[in-house]
Amino acid sequence: MFTNDQRQEARTGKYGTPRLQYLQELVSQFQNTTDDETKEKIWANLANFAYDPYNYNFLRQQLNVLELFLDCITEPNEKLVEFGVGGICNSCADPANAAIVTQCGGIPLVIQCLSSPVRNTVNYALGALYYLCNESNKAEVIKPEVVDVIKRYAAAEKASLSFSNLAKALLDKHLSGN
Repeated sequence: MFTNDQRQEARTGKYGTPRLQYLQELVSQFQNTTDDETKEKIWANLANFAYDPYNYNFLRQQLNVLELFLDCITEPNEKLVEFGVGGICNSCADPANAAIVTQCGGIPLVIQCLSSPVRNTVNYALGALYYLCNESNKAEVIKPEVVDVIKRYAAAEKASLSFSNLAKALLDKHLSGN
């Protein structure tokens, strides 16, 4: 459920931690821990917060979490990659977030996630590309080799209906008429 100031105040209560402070604590914990399992749990939590428009400004401007999500996509840990691209996917419905991801070189990173062995990573990558692609970067996203991969996912209904549906939506939105 999406949050607003009134709902957040009611949920936090008089002595609770304000959202920005809580998210800052998560980012600090992530940056200061060396335990992979702890990092994964924290990053999964942050990726979940990325779906709510209430958090967009915090994640984008105050905490630079979008850039951290992109950094995680380059990690050898597949869970961090999954949660990184998941956070990108969750936040990119907002054009301002999508613009930051694009400006920070995120499109090639998301595209490389299409070949991940982790199903969720591929789903998140398809969803992120759906939102990231626009007239100004369409040539970067809709390259022939990327379109071939997306078309294979679109045709793979029996293997994965979610891959197929996301891929078809992406093709319909960005290649209709081609």
